[in-house]
Amino acid sequence: MYIIGKREFISLFKGIKSVIIVIMLLVTSYYSAKFSNVLASGMELTAKEAENIHTLGLLTLIVLFGQLFVMGLSHDSLNRETHERTIRFLVTRTSRTSIILGKFLGIWLFWLICLMISFLLISIFSQKIDVFIFSQIMSLLTYQIGLTILLSVLIPKPGFTMFLGIMVGLAFPIIGFWVSITSNVWVSWMKFITPYYYLNREDYTFLVIVLLAGIMLVIANLIFNRREC
Repeated sequence: MYIIGKREFISLFKGIKSVIIVIMLLVTSYYSAKFSNVLASGMELTAKEAENIHTLGLLTLIVLFGQLFVMGLSHDSLNRETHERTIRFLVTRTSRTSIILGKFLGIWLFWLICLMISFLLISIFSQKIDVFIFSQIMSLLTYQIGLTILLSVLIPKPGFTMFLGIMVGLAFPIIGFWVSITSNVWVSWMKFITPYYYLNREDYTFLVIVLLAGIMLVIANLIFNRREC
């Protein structure tokens, strides 16, 4: 599991798409924190919101485009192995559950490092690291990684998950926010399986997002274990 995770982690830092996304995160974090006072002066904020204004740019970027970023980099994390037949070699060395967990761990660590560096940049201007907001964003990324792995297991063709990744990445935040605020009884129940409902709350119920990610990983593992190589 750890070897697979290490390989996935290192491979994510090698691609040009990864470099571009990391640069976007760092540039957004730096400039939004640097000019946070300008943003605050043009907005009506509560004392709590004004205190956390330095993280606004990064939070907005991850909320709106996080799913697109994660799927853009890792949409084929599992189905690529199946498509290229390398899965046959892996299953002789370790269990399928270890493959799923290793892939998840590698991707999760990549985003953890990216987020930590971004918050270190922000702390230059804010003089602190907001652990609560950091945990919220990391829980959202954990959910997005879990969904990406589940789709990579469900859909065997890497080319299709790349297309689907763009569609899901763009549409998911819009649909997620809509079901979180809609009063339509036919779809309002869906807010409980999307992360945005829990992010809107100012308590630790966002930990439910991590639980939802775990459920998606369990489903992905069950499907993956029953699939022929």
